Amino acid sequence: MRELTDEITLNGIQQIGIGVQDANKVFNWYRRNIGFNLLVFKDEATASLMTKYTGGKAWDRKALLSLNLAGGGGLEIWQYTNRNPIPPLESINLGDLGINILKLKSKNITSVHKKLQTLNLNLLSPISTFDNQEHFFFKDPWDNLVQIVACTTNFTESDEDCGGVLGVTLGVSDIDTSITFYKNLLGFDTVVYNENNTFEDFSFVENQENKYRRTLLRRSETKVGGFGTLLGPCEIELIQKENTTPKKIYANRYWGDLGYIHLCFDVSGMKALGEKAKKLNHPFTVDSSSSFDMGEAAGHFSYIEDPDGTLLEFVETHKVPILKKLGLFINLKKRDQHKPLPNWLIKLMRIHRVKKDL
Repeated sequence: MRELTDEITLNGIQQIGIGVQDANKVFNWYRRNIGFNLLVFKDEATASLMTKYTGGKAWDRKALLSLNLAGGGGLEIWQYTNRNPIPPLESINLGDLGINILKLKSKNITSVHKKLQTLNLNLLSPISTFDNQEHFFFKDPWDNLVQIVACTTNFTESDEDCGGVLGVTLGVSDIDTSITFYKNLLGFDTVVYNENNTFEDFSFVENQENKYRRTLLRRSETKVGGFGTLLGPCEIELIQKENTTPKKIYANRYWGDLGYIHLCFDVSGMKALGEKAKKLNHPFTVDSSSSFDMGEAAGHFSYIEDPDGTLLEFVETHKVPILKKLGLFINLKKRDQHKPLPNWLIKLMRIHRVKKDL
């Protein structure tokens, strides 16, 4: 019999959740400008399992999951439909507790930067290099901070110069505690850098004199199944501001309010993961227990909180539509969890490409 941890496969970052005022408008912007033009599902329902994080009430919502076929994770664009979402109560500073920055990968970072220069964004930094990695920052029209990172690993050749989600930057209160957590639970066991300094590339976002501890984590495990080859490698950057008490980004607000609401991993072996998380004193706080239905997709989802209360979602995908009208779906429930789907099958998802605004 396999050890419990051998039954868990982390296939990559499936998506980053973004709470928005108008889901269609946000989808359209990322489709036109960043290449997230595959609409995997669009669903309206009641978020009945998330009441722990929504004031004890089940609110109605709309959710769109968009992907970029160049590879990387997707965006879950999430909108209340019977409640006005609340923006951050104070301006978000680097190091505040939660998801600070969305990291996207790009095969042609110069081209993406030139394109964004035409959009009159509130913040767009020059291209700079840190740890031999070219990157730049910008804020989207809704004040969400995004980092574009030069990366040559693409799932498929694409006309888009920007790919999907590579990772996130998390504000934490104690980096050592967070390193242990992400290593022990999710296998982020490789420390790429761990520096304590002022950082010139951060100066375009905050005061250049601010000092941070900054750590980048990756996984040495390369075994994936399901959509793992599409999602690709992933990374988590941790930042801790020196001599400052960070505030929680979602303090006195609900999950689904404006901003980055969760980091979601695609996994296999949800039951084993739940037992492991419990042993590490980070039990599931939300668990769909069985197959949830999002209209055109199905799976099993759960949530935990990291040491600072940042919400991590896990999704064990059971079914993804290819051509719903003909009843064609990708069924992963009975597949070997360590066997990736064939590339040709994933590429059939091009049929979900959206060519005009919703």
